[in-house]
Amino acid sequence: MDGTLLNSQGKVSPLFFELFTKLQQKNIRFCAASGRQYNSIVNKLAVIRDDIHVIAENGGVAKKGNEVLLFNFLKPEKVMHLVPVLREIDRSNMVLCCDDFAFIESKDERFINLFQEYYNSYQQVDDLMEIAKSKDVFKIAVYHFDSSEDYIYPAIKHLKDEVLLKVSGKNWLDISDEKANKGNALRQVQQLLNVTKEETMVFGDYHNDIEMMQEADFSFAMENAHKDIKELAKYATKSNDNYGVERILEQLVNS
Repeated sequence: MDGTLLNSQGKVSPLFFELFTKLQQKNIRFCAASGRQYNSIVNKLAVIRDDIHVIAENGGVAKKGNEVLLFNFLKPEKVMHLVPVLREIDRSNMVLCCDDFAFIESKDERFINLFQEYYNSYQQVDDLMEIAKSKDVFKIAVYHFDSSEDYIYPAIKHLKDEVLLKVSGKNWLDISDEKANKGNALRQVQQLLNVTKEETMVFGDYHNDIEMMQEADFSFAMENAHKDIKELAKYATKSNDNYGVERILEQLVNS
């Protein structure tokens, strides 16, 4: 979604919804895959929410309408270990991502205003450790105003053998169970729909898209993508502000 289908203003273009109707007519299925909260994704795609598959929280959850296809939670003891560690990272803000709400303890108004773009349903609490003790957590998202790759990842890279660490954007880093990635979730959707890797097209821009790209023969890196994604993808398209996804979908429906 972010950096691919959504433009820099966080909007989906009217052209995409026109193309979606044509995809349906050709029996081509669409799946939205994002590090975003499920509610945030379907809010962006409200008019087609019942007609699509959704992979949210970087593969922590996948749904088709109200049907849950998979859940991948972090082990509670890992969450309780991570919360104090992440609190020590200077100028970072932490989110515990659960099925019903996202939870934050940050009082930084600048972060809270920005965070609401990605998490529609959330609660501000005094102590995230209490949430860790009582709620199942899909993912811990951590935000740094300067760079997640430069300031968050170095502080926790020693944990990469215990949990899945993904730099998911310039400012975000996501921590999840080793099995929770977009690739594993996409593979389950493919099996459900009886769709092969050779029949799958994906678009990506950041490290949380790596496993997903490996599950598709037609993998496209956005012009605005991280250099690692450009090296991995088989094809390239224009940026998210220049209708990169829509340009390829137009070729697909007209082919």
